[in-house]
Amino acid sequence: MTISKSESAYRWIRSRIAAHRFGPGYRLVLSAIADELQMSVVPVREAIRRLEAEGLVTFERNVGARVAMVDESEYVHTMQTLGLVEGSATALSAPLLRDEDLERADEINDRMRRLLDHFDAHAFTALNRDFHSALYEPCPNPHLLDLVHRGWSRLSGIRDSTFAFVPGRASHSVEEHGEILRLIRAGADPLEIELAARNHRWRTIDAFLAARHPERLAETAAS
Repeated sequence: MTISKSESAYRWIRSRIAAHRFGPGYRLVLSAIADELQMSVVPVREAIRRLEAEGLVTFERNVGARVAMVDESEYVHTMQTLGLVEGSATALSAPLLRDEDLERADEINDRMRRLLDHFDAHAFTALNRDFHSALYEPCPNPHLLDLVHRGWSRLSGIRDSTFAFVPGRASHSVEEHGEILRLIRAGADPLEIELAARNHRWRTIDAFLAARHPERLAETAAS
């Protein structure tokens, strides 16, 4: 049985969302999809509306259609917890980090900085995990390290890349990485390192929530 163009577009887009080829926050450009599928934008728009009704796509005024982010509270709770345990693990690791460990972290952060001009959210996210891993893996507390690994695993199951949804956060993230490295090299107090690593994670939550709820910023500015 021949399926309609709308159904064909729906299946094509949905399959790419399921495979993470279109990750959370990915902008769905109707004309580009229509060209790819060699059809008009009308059936693509119908497919987008169907996906929106299923909760897989969101539509924002002046932005357009995007792949929906995951459950907000689950993401925030996971990031809050990861900030706590990763901050502690990084602080405990700091005295054990060798010069070559810090140089490796520096090199990863430089690669992240170079990506900013031609931004690839997925490549940036992979490097981001490598950077943090270089700093927390020497943690001498195996139970704490296990919690960090569990947090990262849970996070990757929730979303593919936060940076795809809030790309403006990327440049700030690179600068904060540099500050964490500076504190470690300076032999800063462990609590200072822990707070820097924790707040770095929590600032990403703030950026995510600001992008999700711009009306809250407007209300704050007006008050």
